Amino acid sequence: MEETNEYRFPGRHAVVTGGANGIGFAIAHTLAQGGAAVSLWDRDPDALARARLDWPPGAPIDTAQVDITAPAAIDDALARALAARGRVDILVNSAGITGPNASVWDYPVAAWDEVLAINLRGTFLCCRAVVPAMQTAGYGRIVNIASIAGKEGNPNASAYSASKAGVISLTKSLGKELAQTGIRVNCVTPAAVRTGMFAQMTAQHIDYMLSKIPMNRFGLPAEIARLVAWLCSSDCSFSTGAVFDASGGRATY
Repeated sequence: MEETNEYRFPGRHAVVTGGANGIGFAIAHTLAQGGAAVSLWDRDPDALARARLDWPPGAPIDTAQVDITAPAAIDDALARALAARGRVDILVNSAGITGPNASVWDYPVAAWDEVLAINLRGTFLCCRAVVPAMQTAGYGRIVNIASIAGKEGNPNASAYSASKAGVISLTKSLGKELAQTGIRVNCVTPAAVRTGMFAQMTAQHIDYMLSKIPMNRFGLPAEIARLVAWLCSSDCSFSTGAVFDASGGRATY
């Protein structure tokens, strides 16, 4: 029998933040192919429109322009998602930015605040909003997209590294808080994956990230999506508050 990485999500509803581009879109696409109804939350309306055009034919999709740093915007998007689908079974927090590449002593304060607001505060706010609906349903899967930078701390990327370290710790805390429920909370720590986020980085920083990967290549969005698909499935039943690497051998702990 041919091996497959597909997981099935019939009757499930997934919310994917940052779902119109890059890793988020690959994850959303994979969940839709598995039968899930998907709500894409993204701050870029043009990207949301393009995502609709590239969606699997016949797969249910809702889109919402959402600023995940604003609690009211999240509450509004969640209310509309629940009205449309009745429940949220899966939350994937993929929205994020890299911020500039600069040493700590030269790092712009406004840029630091923006990176932490989107990457960490936004993930917290989305979890905070969605968990009560999952508790009511007695089931849920939350997957946060962190980064290997959150474990190792990339030079000249202190805000990004700190924000992703925070996502890892948030995952551990929330996973333990919900361990005796039907909700599982995990995170993925990819090494560099070639997406549009590379446009936010210097060539020097991109070369540095590649030099740290023993496989000597960047990851593919689809590779991250397949790991996330398992974490979003009911098969992921005894892992929570855990960190799963997808780093080409860069980190093995």
